[in-house]
Amino acid sequence: MLYRDFGNTGFKVSVLGYGAGMLGNDHLSEKGAEQLLNRIVDLGLTLIDTARGYGISEERIGKHLQHRRHEIILSTKVGYGIPSHPDWTYECVQSGVEEALRRLRTDYIDIVHLHSCPRNILEARGSLRALEDAVASGKVRVAAYSGENEALDWAVNSRRFGSVEHSVNICDQRVIDGALELAATRGLGIIAKRPIANAPWRFLECPKGEYVEEYWWRWKTMNPDTRGLEWQELAIRFSAFTPGVSSCIVGTTQIGHVLENIRCIENGPLDGDHISLIRKAFRENDPGWWIGQI
Repeated sequence: MLYRDFGNTGFKVSVLGYGAGMLGNDHLSEKGAEQLLNRIVDLGLTLIDTARGYGISEERIGKHLQHRRHEIILSTKVGYGIPSHPDWTYECVQSGVEEALRRLRTDYIDIVHLHSCPRNILEARGSLRALEDAVASGKVRVAAYSGENEALDWAVNSRRFGSVEHSVNICDQRVIDGALELAATRGLGIIAKRPIANAPWRFLECPKGEYVEEYWWRWKTMNPDTRGLEWQELAIRFSAFTPGVSSCIVGTTQIGHVLENIRCIENGPLDGDHISLIRKAFRENDPGWWIGQI
């Protein structure tokens, strides 16, 4: 596994991280969750990204990895879903951090994001102030923002966050020359989500209800040249080695998928000409509304 500095935060993360959204699914047994999480850490993945909205994901991470807390970087997201507190208020974020600490069975969380809240909420600053107070108290190490487009631009320009998380993949490239580049210049840690664009190549026709429809249309329109690579490898190497990216997170419940992604990462970056072709395919086909997908 390769490791990188997480911006100017002072800690390192694995280039391949684990997106723990699927970990909260009921179809995965408790024993399966335990085995999956510990095998992931055994393989050298140190960044584990979850959220309050991912079912029982936080609880499972806390239950099965508490004894390995020193080996991992925990990332979660807050801002909503606290009974008796309106979403995005100071109290909601404050209580969200406390709940995450309890669920993850830890006395601090490495990275806590405001989770896809709109720009006007960020500008109101109540939620951000709560997150900054959590950092000041030692409960959170890095205040972060997870989101896209105008809100992401505001977060990066505000100089109030130490990290951001957003989509970076062959079908979602606008951010590369914008917020991502600026965030890297300013020393923010950068987590790339959806590095394989939700794998649109799985479907012969546009899928419905699979949360990949938009990427499927973009992928078909771009028709990028794989140069003999499997789609999975092309996609993950493109995202993982995009300049500025600290770690890319892939979600799965199958350890075989993790092993395959590690193999792809070990093959290193795509050659410069290939990257240029992929970037060109996006620029020439973007009709003006291929914005970042939340």
